[in-house]
Amino acid sequence: MADTVIKKDGSKQKFEEEKIKNSILNAAEDAGLEINELGDVIDKVLNSVLEIANSVEEISTTQIKEKVLEALDEIEESISDSWRKYEKEYK
Repeated sequence: MADTVIKKDGSKQKFEEEKIKNSILNAAEDAGLEINELGDVIDKVLNSVLEIANSVEEISTTQIKEKVLEALDEIEESISDSWRKYEKEYK
């Protein structure tokens, strides 16, 4: 299982599922969805990320983001739309 995340600047940090969950929750909140109703969505998206994370020792933030957005596009498109809108405006 990936225990290291490689950030865009090349630095490395510990892989933390909680950061992925928080990113999804923030995007969902921005999309106007009720956070208390997102347990299943978060679990499905996280499982999707963990499928690839389980096969490598290191994973990039780009790989994580792509997998999260791919899963959200299938499960709850309003969250992935919100995520992309945020990135476009603030990054």
